Amino acid sequence: MELDSQYFQSIYEYIDRLPKEQKASSQEYARRLGFCRACESLQNGMCAQCGCFAEVRAAKSALACPIARW
Repeated sequence: MELDSQYFQSIYEYIDRLPKEQKASSQEYARRLGFCRACESLQNGMCAQCGCFAEVRAAKSALACPIARW
């Protein structure tokens, strides 16, 4: 379990370092993650459709869901 928390901590640190102009708003980020978390393609934080880390894809404003949920 500790490894999982370290893993996600590194993802959140990466997201925090993204330039502001590349980030989705906090409301949009939360909305996107809501769709990801309810999706059957999400497996251990990764999208089985495209292989991305859902947290990172949701954070980047220029990216979209690979199956057009958001």
